[in-house]
Amino acid sequence: YPWGYDGDNGPDQWHKNYPFAKGRHQSPIEINNKDVHYDRSLLPWFASYDPGAAKTILNNGKTCRVVFDDSFDRSVLRGGPLPGVYRLRQLHFHWGSSDDHGSEHVVNGMRYAGELHLLHWNPKYSNYLDAVRRTDGIAVLAIFLQVGKTPKPEMKRILEEINAIRTK
Repeated sequence: YPWGYDGDNGPDQWHKNYPFAKGRHQSPIEINNKDVHYDRSLLPWFASYDPGAAKTILNNGKTCRVVFDDSFDRSVLRGGPLPGVYRLRQLHFHWGSSDDHGSEHVVNGMRYAGELHLLHWNPKYSNYLDAVRRTDGIAVLAIFLQVGKTPKPEMKRILEEINAIRTK
């Protein structure tokens, strides 16, 4: 992979292979509450996910990825700043070697144990690969993860399957 988290391929270098990931489009970002402003014009957002749409779970050497059937509006995200319905393509995780870091993004200087990314695409384009090249083609929902004693029901099925994909 041309990207990673080391000095030679980390976030500061990503724009070399992905020019769109520069400036305001750079990831990861640090969110500071003092710089965040509520936008009253945004509509509420809504997510509807069908667990039966999950097709595969795999370890690609960097993350655990779950791929979904996105041939129709079976699992979707809409509302907020989105101009329409976006279909869930896949989800994947970021985690670290300890419970105090692993998330890509930072809030008020704090990293979380992990981060879940749900990648959605705009079906006004012919397919996911076409949507990736468009400024309104992809919507990513990021959720910070903390380690707890009891897994959330939404995560239980994925956690049960992770043992089956220990290697790439």
